[in-house]
Amino acid sequence: MTLKTRRPTGAVPWPLVLLEGGEKSGKSYACAVLSASPKVGRTLWLDLNEGAADEYGAVDGARYEVIEHDGTWPSIIGQVAAAKAEAERARDAGEKPVVLIVDSMTAEWDLLKAWADSRARKTDSNKRKLERDPNAEIQISMNFWNDANSRHRQLMTILMTFPGIVVATARGKDVAALDDNGRPLEGKKEYRVEGNKNLGYDVSCWVRMFRDEPAVVVGARSVHNGVRPGKDKPRKLDPDWSLEGLIFDALKCDPAAARVRDLAELRPDVPEGWTFDAAMAAAAKAENRDACVTLWRESATAAKAEVCTAREAETVQKLLGARMETLKAEAALAETDADDGWLIALHDATAPDETEKIAAGFEEAFADVPDDNPRKTVVGNLLAARTREVTMYAEYLAKTAKAAA
Repeated sequence: MTLKTRRPTGAVPWPLVLLEGGEKSGKSYACAVLSASPKVGRTLWLDLNEGAADEYGAVDGARYEVIEHDGTWPSIIGQVAAAKAEAERARDAGEKPVVLIVDSMTAEWDLLKAWADSRARKTDSNKRKLERDPNAEIQISMNFWNDANSRHRQLMTILMTFPGIVVATARGKDVAALDDNGRPLEGKKEYRVEGNKNLGYDVSCWVRMFRDEPAVVVGARSVHNGVRPGKDKPRKLDPDWSLEGLIFDALKCDPAAARVRDLAELRPDVPEGWTFDAAMAAAAKAENRDACVTLWRESATAAKAEVCTAREAETVQKLLGARMETLKAEAALAETDADDGWLIALHDATAPDETEKIAAGFEEAFADVPDDNPRKTVVGNLLAARTREVTMYAEYLAKTAKAAA
């Protein structure tokens, strides 16, 4: 392969500014003030569960427009994409830069977390679990978190390549510090931004705001006024600071020369020899959660590369979801006895008629045992998970055999 290079432009990219802080610290107000700046053009305000957009329209000089959406992800992402298209039109026409306000990224991530939780509750095993105990704790498996992060990345990619100015808000607060095992450390707190864990990495300038002290620049990716991690302390802003001054004066954003970030989508290669049939066989035999996650990602990549159809990738992922439920149920039963007879029998079962026999034995053995008995619960969970997984794979094999006949 021939080496391809280019010289860096040295141009300041369009800024993606994060304003985060506690409640009533002035984040939304600062956004409204920016819309009054003579240096910006059309300002579009995406209100996500904050409800501040209408009220702040009364700020002196504010001239932003509120983006309308119905609260669903397709509506939200569609409106953000439309805002980017408008920013491109304005840039090409030589107009002042379009500003997009996203208020807030905390609500965006809350929406995606709720989506992951809702999907997890609809799995067969979790529905049975909730039928037994409506207040049961539901574990959200990795495939649902991967989907939520994928949607967040879709939004962030648009914001990071927006040909104009983006200001996103988020909530931040002190929370209990945790040790490596997730246990609270007594008397210790740490500050946390409420949003996707990668939010701070993706923005080009990060400002923290307070109700009772000046705002500070936590970090900035800038040649002119950068904040070097480990060397520079967060920089306090003047009491009368503004987003206009931060963006155009401190960060030296020049609309005539600014560019969008040069982002090339990173995609892992589809493993050599990857096929739908091989992926299904591997999914049925995956030995741990990491293997399941790897296979899930490979199937998604294969679908994007058109190595398989979207329906085939979805079939692999559904089987992986069932496999992860089985692995989780096996681990729960193994905690009490790694040599448990039910555990061994269900692990070795590979056909629906085998799980049916085990199910009949389970009904007989636990007929007089109360439903809230812990052992009955863990064995029942494994039986349900393994039955679903085996049935799903058997149906796939049957379809494959019928197609080949």
